[in-house]
Order: sequence, then C-alpha cells, then structure tokens
Amino acid sequence: MMPLQSAEGQGGLKTGFYSSSCPDAEAIVRSSVKYYYDNDPTIAAGLLRLHFHDCFVQGCDGSVLIKGASAERSAIANRGARGFEVIDYAKSQIEASCPGVVSCADILALAARDSVDLSDGPSWNVPLGRRDSRISLASEVDLPSPFESIADHRQKFADKGLDDQDLVTLVGAHTIGQTHCQFSSYRLYNFTKTGNADPTISPSFLPKLQNICPVDGDGSKPVDLDIDSQKKFDVSFFKNVRDGNAVLESDQRLWGDSVTQKIVNKYAGNFKGLLGVRFAYEFRRAMIKMSSIEVKTGTEGEIRQICSRFNYY
Repeated sequence: MMPLQSAEGQGGLKTGFYSSSCPDAEAIVRSSVKYYYDNDPTIAAGLLRLHFHDCFVQGCDGSVLIKGASAERSAIANRGARGFEVIDYAKSQIEASCPGVVSCADILALAARDSVDLSDGPSWNVPLGRRDSRISLASEVDLPSPFESIADHRQKFADKGLDDQDLVTLVGAHTIGQTHCQFSSYRLYNFTKTGNADPTISPSFLPKLQNICPVDGDGSKPVDLDIDSQKKFDVSFFKNVRDGNAVLESDQRLWGDSVTQKIVNKYAGNFKGLLGVRFAYEFRRAMIKMSSIEVKTGTEGEIRQICSRFNYY
C-alpha cells in the first residue's frame, strides 16, 4: 500500500531523519517486521500495542524495551506484551549497517507503522528523531485498562494531549488485536454478581464468546478482539462495537458514551469503502500524534546499542 502524504511530528521530529546518516534504516525495519509477520501475522498487533505502551509511559522513548525486575517491561500491564524479539532483530541489523545512529524508540515507531501496513491497513511517513530514555520504571506504568470506565480512559488520553477522536481511533487498533479469556470471561457468566451475562453483549454473540471462553476454562486462552477479521486492519471492529459484539467491556463502553458513540458510528456506517478510507486517514493522523508524545530529541537521552538495556560508559 502506498504511503499517505507526509506529515511532520511534534517536538523536533521529522520525516527522512536518517536519509543521510542511515539511509537503509526504514527498509531494514520493514524487512525485519515482514520476516516475523510472515511466520505469525498476530505479531503485528503485538508490535502496535508495544508502541502504544511505550508512548503512554514517559513518552515514546523505548523505555518499555528495557529488561529488569523494576523496569516497565515487568509491570503487570506489560506481562502480555510481545514483539521484543522483532525490535531486537531489527536493531542488530541496523547496528551492523550504521552503528550508534538509529534509536530503539524510532525502530518501534516504524515497526508499528509497518505492522499496520502489512495487515492491509494504511501506511504513513513516520516522523523520526526520537532518542532513547535512560529511565524505565514499572512503578510509572499506569496504562488504560479494559476494566476502566470511558471517563478514566478519556482522562488518561487527555493527560497525553489526546482527545476523544484520538481515543476511539486508536482503540480501533483492536481490529487486529487479541486479548485473553481472563479479561472477558467475567462478562459472560456472573457479571456484577447478577448471575447473568453483561447485558450490553448481543444475544447472538454471547454463545460464541462462551464457546471460546467456557466457564472455569483456561484464562490464558487467546481471544481475537475482532472476531470477524482479526488479521485484517479494517472497520469491522467498529461495527462489532455498534452491534454489541465487542469482546472487551471497555471497547463496548465506547457505544455507551454519547460522544464516543458518534465517532464509532461514523467509522462503522453502512458504506464500508467510504468509511474505511476515513478511518484509515484518521488512524494515520492519530498515530503520528501519539508517536510524538513527550519525545526526547537532540542531546536528550541516548541511542542505545542494544534495545533491552541502557548504554554503559
């Protein structure tokens, strides 16, 4: 898919940042992501989520990639995070070509873009120039949770300079996402201790979810967040939210809020082609905005030699 028109990021980022210093950087990241994607298409959602989790803690600075007992990566909210090996592989390839030039934070931003593109979603020119952090603390991880209200999510997004349009658009990444039964089973059998299922789940969808996540079943069993087309980046996720077919309670709650409902409905509409283009455009815009959160540039931070650990001088 051809990239959409270029756009500059905020905070000193710019497209083509490595055009002279490491001209093959983007191609190397792309080939690395494709190598893993061809073996397991679900890695795309993992890489996209990894970038989101990075940006929402200290900004987009590669802090989620650091290994360590007290690092972000070890936080409860990141226990299901995956795709680290893809970033490490891409970094090793880039270091062999142009050592000490390309940050892990930029590799992660590029990998997220390539993951969407490989999943038949939009592409965009990623503004680059991020530097890697020298701090990574699990205690600072406070990510939006599937158990939280829309008000909680709205506040966490607002704290990062993101509005309701960004919130709904970025949650649309769940079109290629997965969760686990432990995050949705409570909706299926004894919701709020009533003995019944969550009433916002459509009657036709409930038995499908119960079949995937039986009572007292394996909580670690994966569940596609977009049952209809989990490997394709499209607008069916929003149709599912509209129709009561969302897997996560927080996703379904987008339909229960008057503001977010209008945005969901706009994306879901009846004209799939037209609305697909609109979502593609808005997702590209929201990703560029999100990937510019609290970035470190210039002489801030460092360019890590290995993405999973800080440099030592």
